[in-house]
Amino acid sequence: MNTPDRITLDPGICHGKPCIRGLRYPVETVLELLAAGMTTEQVLADYPDLEHEDILAALAYAARLTHVKRMDCLAA
Repeated sequence: MNTPDRITLDPGICHGKPCIRGLRYPVETVLELLAAGMTTEQVLADYPDLEHEDILAALAYAARLTHVKRMDCLAA
């Protein structure tokens, strides 16, 4: 799986949000579906343009975003 080929950024598609393969499926939508309890199979059945590798790429992308050295709390 090559995540950079699966996750694309294009200002003309979904306002530049990270999307799956240039399609109008934002990564955040795929993650929200999974977080809501849908299985990979259910997501793929509802969105036939998506492939299993797209789901894995979305998860890998999200995991990469959590790689931070430290977080500081800001006072409100």
